[in-house]
Amino acid sequence: MACAADAAIAERLEADEMTELWVDRILDTHLNRHAEVTAAMRGQLPQVQAIADELIRRLANGGVLYTYGNGGSAADAQHLVGELIGRYLRQRRPLPAVALVGDAAVVSCIANDYSYDDVFARQVQALVRQQDMVVGFSTSGTSPTVVKGLAAARAKGACSVAFTSTRGTELALAADLAIVVPAEETARIQEMHVLALHLISELVDRWASETDYVNN
Repeated sequence: MACAADAAIAERLEADEMTELWVDRILDTHLNRHAEVTAAMRGQLPQVQAIADELIRRLANGGVLYTYGNGGSAADAQHLVGELIGRYLRQRRPLPAVALVGDAAVVSCIANDYSYDDVFARQVQALVRQQDMVVGFSTSGTSPTVVKGLAAARAKGACSVAFTSTRGTELALAADLAIVVPAEETARIQEMHVLALHLISELVDRWASETDYVNN
């Protein structure tokens, strides 16, 4: 009996070791790929700078940032708004920004009475002005809600910005400005979208804190 028990314990330990090795390999693969895509994002720095500069210019002239996306991209849209209304690193005035994903009554009303494809475009048509900026997040670049929302923004004369990937080059070309993550895996794309929005937040944060100091 003891030998059988010892054998079972040894078998379980061997299985655990194999599981740990398997997990380690998976994590290494993800981390290595994350590092590769992060390094490749240096090619997007001019676009990051251009978006930050344009956002700063519009905020300085009374504009508002509007953001939206679906699923994880909706969370990214809210994240960027939080960085502006709250703060990124520095104490400074709150900046005007609205995420079009948070009002359940409005979203469900549009989806029910019209089409889910219109949930962002109709809000853009109602709220956005020429001096504003509209940012749509889409890892695929093909989401009808995001495409139609940016088209509505351009029709209103606002600045349209796409956060997408190499899977979404058509969306990037349809926007005034775009972050195009050089990857096709959704997880890596979302990670780089967060990196890009943090870089933009850093530049906007610095501008807002410096102008607060000058104005005071």
